Amino acid sequence: MSRKIDNAMGLYLEGIRDGRPREAVTKYTGDRYTQHSTGVRDGRDGFIEFFEPFLERNPVRDIRVVRALEDGRHVFVHVYQSLNDGASEWVTTDFFDTDTTDRIIEHWDVIAPYTASTPSGHTSIDGPTEITDLDRTEANKAVVRGLITDVLMEGSDQSAIDRYISADSYVQHNADVEDGLAPFKSLVLAPDRSLVYDEIMLLVGQGDFVATLCRTRWEGAPQAQVDLFRLEDGLIVEHWDNAEPVPPKDEWVNSGKF
Repeated sequence: MSRKIDNAMGLYLEGIRDGRPREAVTKYTGDRYTQHSTGVRDGRDGFIEFFEPFLERNPVRDIRVVRALEDGRHVFVHVYQSLNDGASEWVTTDFFDTDTTDRIIEHWDVIAPYTASTPSGHTSIDGPTEITDLDRTEANKAVVRGLITDVLMEGSDQSAIDRYISADSYVQHNADVEDGLAPFKSLVLAPDRSLVYDEIMLLVGQGDFVATLCRTRWEGAPQAQVDLFRLEDGLIVEHWDNAEPVPPKDEWVNSGKF
């Protein structure tokens, strides 16, 4: 595991799971710490002032990093959180930027409730975790970029979806969508589809996994959307996602979700 990933995981596990936010944010962040998480101010002080009360409210914390990707300066982590013996369960999807010493200087996240059983019997986080096909990283990133720009954005050609997603095997971890290309295609091809992608803000890939943070709209309302894809032989075969409304600007305590 790289030092970048170690630092991102350390901030999570030491700072939040183990309840040492002051020590962790000092140890793992750089000269600046720009924050995009809703409700958290920029800087080390913002991290501390948010998480010290959080830790008091949630004395029992089961936090697990399920997947971690590194791509250049950026790290992505896919995290499960159970608080107070399962009183609440969350999936957090986080992106980090790092400096030349691999310390964290910027953070984006999207948080959504954990789903224990999807329509096809999966969970929000199960499935393969081992990264393979490292030689295909750039090609896989291009496939995911193509799906979003060519199919999921407003005014794009939705019929091109077959070029990007496997018709033979497509495992879906969305809480409301069944496995297979057909159910997903019916949503994408619907003339009144609820979800429209506007812009790719971050795209991080390593081997057969690619994660994106996108500016989207859900029924017209602004939303931050994270998608994690797994690919085989140049096609997407598995998908996990998280979505979170973008709050009104007068509620921001930092520069916003993006």
